[in-house]
Amino acid sequence: MSTVPPGSGPGPSAAAPDPSEIVVPAGRRVPESVHRRRWAILTVLLFSLLVVVLDNSILNVAMKTIASPAPTGLGATQSELEWAINSYTLVFAGILFTAGLLGDRLGRKKVLLFGMVVFGIGSVLSALAGSSGELIAFRAVMGFGGAFVMPATLAIIMNVFEREEQPKAIGIWAGAVGLAIAIGPITGGVLLDHFWWGSVFLVNVPIVIIGLIAMVLLVPDSKDPNPGRLDPLGVLLSVAGLVLLVYGIIKGGQLADFTEPEVFGTAGGGLLILVLFVLHERRSAHPAIDVRYFRNPAFSAAVSSIALVFFALMGTTFFIVFYTQSLRGYTPLQSGLLLLPLAAAQMIFAPRARLVVDRFGARAVCAVGMVLVAASTAGFLFLDADTPIWVLEVLCFVQGTAMAHIMPPATVSIMQSLPREKAGSGSAVNNTFRQVGGALGVAVLGSVLSTTYRNGIGDELDAVPGLTDSARHAAGESIEATLGLAEKLGPAGKALVAPANDAFIHAMHITVVGATGVALLGAAVVALFLPGRGSAQAGQAPRPEAEREQTGADA
Repeated sequence: MSTVPPGSGPGPSAAAPDPSEIVVPAGRRVPESVHRRRWAILTVLLFSLLVVVLDNSILNVAMKTIASPAPTGLGATQSELEWAINSYTLVFAGILFTAGLLGDRLGRKKVLLFGMVVFGIGSVLSALAGSSGELIAFRAVMGFGGAFVMPATLAIIMNVFEREEQPKAIGIWAGAVGLAIAIGPITGGVLLDHFWWGSVFLVNVPIVIIGLIAMVLLVPDSKDPNPGRLDPLGVLLSVAGLVLLVYGIIKGGQLADFTEPEVFGTAGGGLLILVLFVLHERRSAHPAIDVRYFRNPAFSAAVSSIALVFFALMGTTFFIVFYTQSLRGYTPLQSGLLLLPLAAAQMIFAPRARLVVDRFGARAVCAVGMVLVAASTAGFLFLDADTPIWVLEVLCFVQGTAMAHIMPPATVSIMQSLPREKAGSGSAVNNTFRQVGGALGVAVLGSVLSTTYRNGIGDELDAVPGLTDSARHAAGESIEATLGLAEKLGPAGKALVAPANDAFIHAMHITVVGATGVALLGAAVVALFLPGRGSAQAGQAPRPEAEREQTGADA
């Protein structure tokens, strides 16, 4: 009978020993030198996570400035502004899965450092962009770097924390995501009050430099000790499928019409390629990811719940910006401050969610969390042009509380369902479903909002004398576009303001109904399929036998 000492992995021999013959002594699975600095390592990882997530939300505040003519901005059109955001999302989502695989194979620290360097370079180039086309291209570079950062942070957490501390660490990780989303608009508002638009990208550079130095000094490397052969076909299929799917989703949202050939052709083609990817992975002797993991309810139900909750929440937050700024008249900085309750709730409850899960089980906690998301989303039905703003603050706090009790246990369930050496792949799957779910939410619910608004304001725009068909179409895209036309028309345009507000409120309420339904669907998925308290505490689903062979990170 062989004995595997703590902190060591399986040997490099071609034939792995029978797991039933391996005895892992009681004690730590993580090397002592790593265990002592685990919280410092987590802090460093949160810095890298913060800069990637924050940049997505910070850009929303700068959109109006970038649209201004030079030298104030770049004179970007509405379509160019959308692609400045979407080029990042498209590359980020398309590369995520491959980046996780490379982390498992080459080393998560190496991949993390590479991603941070690329992200930093992309930030500098974006800040110095001289045209909208350059900004779109450099944002894609940032997305490429960010795709290597996001899965690596979660994978490293799984390899520097003992199993019993992983729920707490993941709770802090999830809370940091919520914090970054909320402080992005605030940071952007402060920067734009004092500097030019490029400062929203240049602010990333000192964070990246400090993070790189800290990572080199503190973060240990870890990887799959027996990664097997490469699966280039599987990697190619995953990238092509995800890129086409996300492109189709984004284009459908832009056109507000998912029946266009460009939309269903690319999205359908992406889905077809992903089906081929799954079939290939099932038959491959060396798959990029073992799709049999999806047979585990703790894994598949948690992944589905994350996708559905981000579909509902991202679709909801999409119209909050229009509600607070266009309808209620708040500045970008004030709008960012209004989201603080959402961030505060996540910071307070996410690190403590494990305590509730320990008592009631992951299924009960996640299901109640999804119902709370649905309830808070439905609460937007009570918002109109005169509703006291504290009502919105309460709804944001409830949403943040709900998220704090969904993301940590669902993420723990995903990550602890896989062998530790496959942490990069698990993190990539988690983030890919989150990203695709969020993109779908913005595209689908954004299309519902746009279509309903256009129908509501159409008659009023038709009554405006001398308005060309193209100008009428552009003015009906959003409440912001209609109010822009009203401002150009001067006193005659005042008659458009009240109908625009009414049309937006109606469209927002219709969109809310859809978001609420998706959240309730997520609650049903969790309640039916996520293992209960008796079989998985805190999302701690039993791992495959191969996990028992892996005994920790490489110091």
